[in-house]
Amino acid sequence: MSLKKIVFPISSLFFAIGFLAIGYGMILTFVGVYLKELEVSNTVIGIINASFFLGAVLSSIFSQKFISTVGHIRSFAAFAALMVITFLMHSLFFNEVLWAILRLLSGFSFYALLIILESWLNEKSSEESRGRILAIYTIVFYLATALGQLFLNIDDHFKEYIFTIGSTLVLFSVIFISLTKIKEPILEPFEKLSFPKIFSIVPLATVTSFISGFLVGGFFSMAPVYILMQGSSVELVSKFMIVSIIGGLISQWPVGILSDRFGRRKLISITSFLSAVTSFLFILYANEEIYLYTLGFCLGLSVFTLYPLAVARANDVVDENKDIVEISRSLLFTYGIGSFLAPLIIGVGLSLTPNFLFISFFILCLILSIYALTQERVKDKDLSVFVNIPVTSGAELPQLDPRQDEEYAHDSNNSYFQ
Repeated sequence: MSLKKIVFPISSLFFAIGFLAIGYGMILTFVGVYLKELEVSNTVIGIINASFFLGAVLSSIFSQKFISTVGHIRSFAAFAALMVITFLMHSLFFNEVLWAILRLLSGFSFYALLIILESWLNEKSSEESRGRILAIYTIVFYLATALGQLFLNIDDHFKEYIFTIGSTLVLFSVIFISLTKIKEPILEPFEKLSFPKIFSIVPLATVTSFISGFLVGGFFSMAPVYILMQGSSVELVSKFMIVSIIGGLISQWPVGILSDRFGRRKLISITSFLSAVTSFLFILYANEEIYLYTLGFCLGLSVFTLYPLAVARANDVVDENKDIVEISRSLLFTYGIGSFLAPLIIGVGLSLTPNFLFISFFILCLILSIYALTQERVKDKDLSVFVNIPVTSGAELPQLDPRQDEEYAHDSNNSYFQ
């Protein structure tokens, strides 16, 4: 089936994803910048940003029942409306408690919207097209998130309207979904596995997903704060975030190919070691603009590939008697917990030293690099296939993973190893 025939029937979903991701990327970065300009303490900034990821975790647990009861289109409109309300209330006035609640509701709504969109993509995916649809989803999400960073450069006189712009972008996504003719899928109920159980089944994947969540959550929520603490401008923050996100997008395919050839254990170790080295160099050279861009690109190359590597590792080691979809959802939940804890810990740490962000990154990445090498190697014949995954995804993404189709994995392995 041609790419055009795959994409055109579900183009409305990709447009909706694109507008949501632009708003997501813009507001997530802007909140830290805005609060820092208000001279809010780093600890409070961390708590407010962590509330967004707490909302994401809660959404993965509770939003599915609402979606199943009301239906996809109505649920999308409801959660989009809630997200717009939270954005607009941000612009009314600043209060620490209010903003924390608004960020929690915003995170809950955003990840519920992702669940709706991903389940729709899965509904329209065949075994033949699932891999390409997920790849397009990944590209759209990365590029749209990077595009959202450009809005940080808006003139200071118009910055009070940034939340209004975010609301407008979300409403654009509602237009595309409201007019879609795509059949509403049925969401199957699912339960999370406990952390001890998931760790006993896939220990390296669990540790990697948690640390990856910490790194990505800390990067998006607190890296802008760190850069402003160096005396840099908001324009530099914008460019730094764009360069880093583009680095993350570019790295997905080469890292995937290398991990399919040499195994996930080695690539997790190498990638996390490179992240540790990059984090250490940030501590030494972050005051130079050219170094900041270069290191940001290198950090994006390494950090954003860790979670897809974790999921691939789980697919490598899980036997056919285990439900890999539920395990993948549990890994995503673990990733969310890491994202939630990152702003809390880094916010407190930045109050102690401006370099705490990359000190924590350095320590965690070095630990992961060493830990990965202590784990058992998977034989080449037992390797699954690396699949590109968006930097942010909902609880329905594992259903879209083409590795659930044994024929896909078999054919892909043949293409790499023969």
